[in-house]
Amino acid sequence: MKIVLRILPWLIILVAGYFFLAQKFSINTSVESKHQLMVEKIEAIGKLELVRYQISDVIEHINKTDYLPEASVLLIVKAEAVGCIDLAKFTSTDLKIEGDTVILNLPQPEICYVKIDHKNSKVYDTKMAFFREADLVDEAYKAAEREVTAEVKKSDILNQTKANASNVLKPIIEGLGFTNVRITFD
Repeated sequence: MKIVLRILPWLIILVAGYFFLAQKFSINTSVESKHQLMVEKIEAIGKLELVRYQISDVIEHINKTDYLPEASVLLIVKAEAVGCIDLAKFTSTDLKIEGDTVILNLPQPEICYVKIDHKNSKVYDTKMAFFREADLVDEAYKAAEREVTAEVKKSDILNQTKANASNVLKPIIEGLGFTNVRITFD
């Protein structure tokens, strides 16, 4: 016991000295990345985004195999869907002016995109995934994207896009001095 009491203060001083020197003379590391970006294609896009849906989905994805236990993952997925009108399809024949009346025939609205917001989505829980966790999570995100896309197609996003097109474009055209504005969709 006496030996331990004699060695203990020296051991404490030695450990404290090590941590002090490690902090004082720590090795600074830096990260360097070199990039060589190249623009491959430039496209003109005439899509007028008019409505954005923010969607949450809770998905339990289960992978069943014959020889391994059932693996599952529980995700909380955040996504967004955008409805738009492609103004690149608009031609001069789609605009008619008769006195103080404007008839604007717009292309049918479409779903511009549906995308998963990976930054705000979370893996809530995994069970029995072990070495296949990354593949299981990837499969679950793909399944979530398919389900969100299917639900968005069933939703009222295209009608909301039409309504927002009228709400956005009518005041602009009326501001040009036209009192009667009629907006139709091809």
